[in-house]
Amino acid sequence: MKSKFVFTIIINILVFSNLAAQSKPNFVLVFVDDWGWSDLGYRNDKFLTPNIDQLKKDGMEFTRAYVPTPTCSPSRASLLTGKEAIRLEMPRHIEQKNKDGTNDEKYNYWKTDPAHMPSINWLPLEEVTYAEVLKGQGYYNMFIGKWHLGHQPYYPIYQGFDDMFGTGNWGHPKSYYPDFFKDDLLEDYTNEYLTDVLTDKAVDFIDQYDREQPFMMSLWYYNVHSPHVGRKDLVNKFLNKGYSQEDAVYAAMVASVDESLGRIRTELKNKGIEKNTVVLLISDQGGFYSNAPLSGGKIGGNTLGEGGARVPFIIYYPGVTTPGSESDTPIQTIDVLPTIAEIASKGNYKPHGIQGVSLMPEIDGEKLKSRDLFFYRSYEDQYAAIMSGAWKLIKYRSGSFKLFNVVTDISEKNNLIGKGLAIEKKLKRKLEKWEKRAVPVYDH
Repeated sequence: MKSKFVFTIIINILVFSNLAAQSKPNFVLVFVDDWGWSDLGYRNDKFLTPNIDQLKKDGMEFTRAYVPTPTCSPSRASLLTGKEAIRLEMPRHIEQKNKDGTNDEKYNYWKTDPAHMPSINWLPLEEVTYAEVLKGQGYYNMFIGKWHLGHQPYYPIYQGFDDMFGTGNWGHPKSYYPDFFKDDLLEDYTNEYLTDVLTDKAVDFIDQYDREQPFMMSLWYYNVHSPHVGRKDLVNKFLNKGYSQEDAVYAAMVASVDESLGRIRTELKNKGIEKNTVVLLISDQGGFYSNAPLSGGKIGGNTLGEGGARVPFIIYYPGVTTPGSESDTPIQTIDVLPTIAEIASKGNYKPHGIQGVSLMPEIDGEKLKSRDLFFYRSYEDQYAAIMSGAWKLIKYRSGSFKLFNVVTDISEKNNLIGKGLAIEKKLKRKLEKWEKRAVPVYDH
């Protein structure tokens, strides 16, 4: 009799634990590569993005979202860890020195880099990722797509993810049609489009997911990174609308991401979990092509301009986000980890040693505490910046600065350096102090 009583208690505890786990929301994080802030249908009618437009209507857009180091690998490191990438010794993207995409050396060097600064070739395993944080909260973590944070010993499955798909050593494919990569990654395909292959896996993962624990699915697309190859039917669709070849290809690449987002949201609904799944849609840096009305972009020496560092950022938290709401508070992608950690732990998890902050106050309709945001990359003369409210100061290694009010001057046409503004000296002092704290010092 006593054993039966104990058994009943154990069963009740297990049932309660399962219910508690199920009450936690799932997460779907869609991370797009080189997708510009202006490359959305509701912002630029060159693009057709009905599913992204709908996500904005359903959720909340952070209209001033930024990447601390707007470059492939550093952007991913910051997203995963909640840390400014320069503090991880990653001011540049990870290079693939060997033919198989691996690296023998811990650091890479660019001869043309004015700073002559090393950049680490993998995300150290001791860094705590959002997958590891969520695992501690009982989550199952699935990773799909582009990693670009190190070769095999540093893959997602060694950084808190339970499974992965479509992940290799490469920062971009050689084509979006087979053969996709320089090695045998995803070799069992004949005529499929790479973005659809990854989306098929994501849809299949949701459809077949039968664990009692909540999940987080990280879907990091290779799209819309070069080589610019659009899905053939979509390219023809835009050509028939009168687009140039270049515009049709790029619009098709964006449209394929939009279509994929729609398929994923439809599958969440079919599974009956759309009301208990938080969806985030973010880009890793500004676009390769025009980012008008923003200045700068992925190339051209102005990556810390609004067109290079400001990215799309939409979150849909069913029952919490106000439909169609916007926040113009400056945020960074380092804020993702503490935000999802707060949601997953119901406010009980308090991250330490990171620069990101939870966005839940903004999502709940309150304002975040005022803070300064910092930027750093190491390729060229332009290398650091600070943003404080409406103001942005950009620093160059040659000794010059630029100062903009990016609220009244979104295109950064009116450089206010040398105009006697008190904010200039203030931001210069703050940026200098931050550099001393955050930027590693090396012996040359």
